[in-house]
Amino acid sequence: MAFGWIDEQAELRRRAGLVRTLRPRPAGTPLLDLASNDYLGLARHPEVTEGAARAARTWGGGATGSRLVTGTTELHAELERELADFCGFEAALVFSSGYAANLAAVTALAPHGSLIVSDAGNHASLIDGCRLARGATQVVAHRDPDAVRKALDGHEGPAVAVSDTVFSVDGDAAPLAALAEACREHGAGLVLDDAHGLGVLGDGGRGAPHAAGIAGAEDVVVTVTLSKSLGSQGGAVLGTGRVIAHLVNVARTFIFDTGLAPAAAGAALAALRLLRREPGRAARASEVARELHARLTAVGLEAVRPDAAVVSVRAPSPEQAVGWAADCRAAGLSVGCFRPPSVPDGVSRLRLTARADLSGAEIERAVRVIGDTRP
Repeated sequence: MAFGWIDEQAELRRRAGLVRTLRPRPAGTPLLDLASNDYLGLARHPEVTEGAARAARTWGGGATGSRLVTGTTELHAELERELADFCGFEAALVFSSGYAANLAAVTALAPHGSLIVSDAGNHASLIDGCRLARGATQVVAHRDPDAVRKALDGHEGPAVAVSDTVFSVDGDAAPLAALAEACREHGAGLVLDDAHGLGVLGDGGRGAPHAAGIAGAEDVVVTVTLSKSLGSQGGAVLGTGRVIAHLVNVARTFIFDTGLAPAAAGAALAALRLLRREPGRAARASEVARELHARLTAVGLEAVRPDAAVVSVRAPSPEQAVGWAADCRAAGLSVGCFRPPSVPDGVSRLRLTARADLSGAEIERAVRVIGDTRP
């Protein structure tokens, strides 16, 4: 029978407690949200939603084609200019998703004969970029510049190191300055995914590379998403003008994909401008994360110290993690539930995202629910 193996795979997932299902949510919910990546609380901000609506009214519901045909609007160009300026780079290129941006950056910058050095904790989109690239990939120990240096030793030809700036599972940060130094010793480039750093780290939320003093360097390329701190949808690659021009000409997820919808571009631009006016939102997100961690550990839970806005709490098993998240939901709290294969170490956990707009009372409520429902 065609696709008969699917049933076998489904049974294996069921036995391992790894079944995933979609759960549509209503527009309005009484749940306290610590599951989304809306770090700055901007997804429903009136200025952001109006930015989306105004762009849709002006440009229509869709981009109508690939960016090289009809999908580039003046709005896309405006967003790229302001995003590059805010993050400290010469140029930017907007994609339909952060995933597409990562695939583009890695595949376009790792030609045949090149070496890609990839952190063991990298996001799936970076991993897939390595798989699709024509270069050879070597996976190295998590957050280890010396391992990157060792992998680069002796390689002749183009090379690039690839890493998240803030890792999405535990929220720990990469040692960016040390990684950049290791790459420069060997003439290698550095590609960084700042999905969880933009809007939270750096001066006014300008991102982890900006905080590390490497933003705008000619050997550093950064990808970001517009769907987390900026509360919209889409992604972008930041770098020098020549890197961006190269991507326009060779990146398949740019050339052959429909452009980002104008509403998403308008929302992201509105959120970016709001962040410029209210830089304190970035510091508040980090403050909420630290407070969550302190309160969770105070009640005896095993939580990873956050470097940005992600706080993870270890669970005994995949099944208990699912049950724990469900019990939290029944008690009015929405939390993320990460299980294999989404976690590189195989340890399931609840994943909490701090938001700049959470009140002290909401933080206290979240900690109480998580503690009361622990397995």
